[in-house]
Amino acid sequence: MLNSLCILRLSAIGDITHVIPVVLSLQEQQPDIAITWIIGKVEHKLIGDLAGVEFIVFDKKAGWRGYRELRRQLRGRRFDALLHMQVALRANLAAAVISARIKVGYDRARSKDLHQLFINRSIAATPSQHVRDCLASFLEPLGLAAAAPVWTIPLADADHDFAHRHLDPARRNLVISPCASHALRNWQAERYAALADHAVRQYNMQVLLVGSPAQAEQDMCAAIAAAMTEPALNLCGQDTLKQLTALLTHADLLVAPDTGPAHIASAVGTDVLGLYAASNPLRSGPYNSLDWCVNRYPQALQQFTGKTVAEARWGAKAEFPGAMDLITVADACAMLDRWVAARNDGRAGGRPRLGVPD
Repeated sequence: MLNSLCILRLSAIGDITHVIPVVLSLQEQQPDIAITWIIGKVEHKLIGDLAGVEFIVFDKKAGWRGYRELRRQLRGRRFDALLHMQVALRANLAAAVISARIKVGYDRARSKDLHQLFINRSIAATPSQHVRDCLASFLEPLGLAAAAPVWTIPLADADHDFAHRHLDPARRNLVISPCASHALRNWQAERYAALADHAVRQYNMQVLLVGSPAQAEQDMCAAIAAAMTEPALNLCGQDTLKQLTALLTHADLLVAPDTGPAHIASAVGTDVLGLYAASNPLRSGPYNSLDWCVNRYPQALQQFTGKTVAEARWGAKAEFPGAMDLITVADACAMLDRWVAARNDGRAGGRPRLGVPD
């Protein structure tokens, strides 16, 4: 019986969404457990109001001051268990100030930065595992069942109002979130524009462009809009994470590379047309939409590293200039055509097959 548990997962947005099922499962299996989650500032804006969780915000940019503040907030506290869910030196230093009887972390194969020195139990070594399933398994060393893929992200009425103001109720709404945290995962603006024009011309869809206020993301969305011949609604930098989540909740489809909004959309039940070449969608793709991912990762890995997926380390990136260019406009348009046909037939997303359409 666990009375208290601490989760250490600071970032990133996609991984944070994968931890939500862990929290929900804990609350179901151990109804009286007190859960504390140490989380990053940006990530806290998305799920900081998750019910039944005490959040401690860790400022990754504060340097040693951030660790001193974390130590101060945890002084005198001891948890029954710690889920050390991040392999990074910064996270290991944070784990060092958390007192817990049981400290669960990654298996040796997935450890780095001396992660094994900060834990006393490991999750099972499972090859070729999706990140969500990996994080779900952190409950197993505690004698609990792995977390089922069930999500909730609290939203206010104002967030839903924002979405309804911008979505067209008479048309299918296609949201494009074109920017990943690593530029080498991004597709070309002109190719996004061609796909968006296809969606408007062939299916009368409304296209919405979203992104953060960062200049690079605003420039990308502006370039897509400029390259389109059909109209698009550019909301880049105009929404909060909560408003984005509401927008994705009520939209019909998201187009995105390997980026946080893809995982948010998957979590709220919206299909994702994923664009993957720089990373492996079987490991980090939108969990409920793997069937809608254009997957050129095997070709990118072979071309730029000389290795097959089977030969490479699981999770190896193919983040090389030109990797995302292996995804053609025809690939993405064909996947969109497949998705529309499935929707018209009344079929949902699902995960039966992954790949580029024939």
